[in-house]
Amino acid sequence: MGGMAAAGDPFEKKLTRVTSWLKKIYGDVPIPDYEVNERTVDILHEVMECSEERDKDVMLLIEDMKDQATKYEAESEYWQGILQESMGLSVGALSQEATADLIDLVESAVELEVEDVSLISFYRAINYMSSELYKTKSKNEDMELKLKTLTKKLTSALTLEKQLEEEIKKINESQEAEKAKAEIRSKNLKFLEDKSKDLKIRISDAEDELVAVGLDQSLTHEALMKSSEELAALLKEIEPLKKECASYHDLPLSIPLARVKVEEAKKELEALDKELTREIEALPFELT
Repeated sequence: MGGMAAAGDPFEKKLTRVTSWLKKIYGDVPIPDYEVNERTVDILHEVMECSEERDKDVMLLIEDMKDQATKYEAESEYWQGILQESMGLSVGALSQEATADLIDLVESAVELEVEDVSLISFYRAINYMSSELYKTKSKNEDMELKLKTLTKKLTSALTLEKQLEEEIKKINESQEAEKAKAEIRSKNLKFLEDKSKDLKIRISDAEDELVAVGLDQSLTHEALMKSSEELAALLKEIEPLKKECASYHDLPLSIPLARVKVEEAKKELEALDKELTREIEALPFELT
């Protein structure tokens, strides 16, 4: 125990009472060791008070039973006196069957807790017990119904819990799969970015080397890209002229004006084709 408490400390008073009570319970047997602190002493003190209260109730019940026994004995003596005086009967004079019936009557009276052995008292006691029995049955039926309802709710809750656990498991598995895919995509993207940077560096180095050995600047990657864009623009300009020329092909050959326009369109188309051919021929071979 921590430190010494004052003489009038409530804790010390409780400890003294609890120790005396334990000695009384265990008698000559040593009291089991326990940790002495406020919590354990408070718990033992409550148990002690409950035990003492129960002992008081038991003593009162015993006294009441003794009083009842004395009362029944006095009443038994009273009726024995009446039976002996009025009818000349005594317990020893009764037949075995009558004695058995009398014992059953007494036991029934004690069991039913009747005040006397009159027929009215027995009827009242039997009716009261029947009523209590009916109430108990009704209460049991209500409890069974509640138990069934709770069982259904519990089963439903357990089923729902199992379903939720399965859904959570599926979600976790799906998230893990998505995470793995994302990691793969991230690695692929990083690889492509690194590859792109490497290719740009290699292209730049190759262009620098080609320029250093006397390559025309027009053959560099940027110049080639520009030429490709110009070529695409020329092809785009030719498309409407081709469509216009195709529409002239549908004109009757007998119309001189149509022939003139067709000839003009053909000449313009031929000029564009020649210009396109020159541009194409001017393009260098593809670098590997």
